[in-house]
Amino acid sequence: MITFDEAFDRLISHEGGFSDDPRDSGNWTGAAQGVGQLKGTKFGIAANSYGYLDIKNLTLEDAKVIYKRDFWDVCGDTHPAIKFQLFDASVNHGRSNAIRFLQRAVKVADDGDWGVISQAALQLMDSNDVLLRFLAYRLKFWASLQKFDIYGRGWTNRGAENLLFAAEDN
Repeated sequence: MITFDEAFDRLISHEGGFSDDPRDSGNWTGAAQGVGQLKGTKFGIAANSYGYLDIKNLTLEDAKVIYKRDFWDVCGDTHPAIKFQLFDASVNHGRSNAIRFLQRAVKVADDGDWGVISQAALQLMDSNDVLLRFLAYRLKFWASLQKFDIYGRGWTNRGAENLLFAAEDN
């Protein structure tokens, strides 16, 4: 079973240091380019969700506490490979979007709320099938974003790395 510390070490390799790129909506406290304050993102902790924080001076330990509290336990019992993928997607896309990807992967209504129906469907499916479907939905999501031309290479590399993790973990 992958531990939170192991998952965090993997995930933080996808998340960079401080960035205040004005083209990135996540760097703005208003969650849209040019709306609110440009406070940036650091270690994947973004101004659009954590605008009350001093993002620029956030420490790695601060980020780790936030990750554990807000993103680690997203759904019930699941295979460790799925748990890591859901954790990474929750940080990258937000909990609700990550849950929607997993709900699509297990073929239930994608309402962004993890409940007993979603959990039952997850437990009935082969973990490898869930992983492949989950990562496919994630890749489709990235490709649908208007800023894919700007950030797509990094997103695609993250997806490829996560496919390798999925193969290793499953």
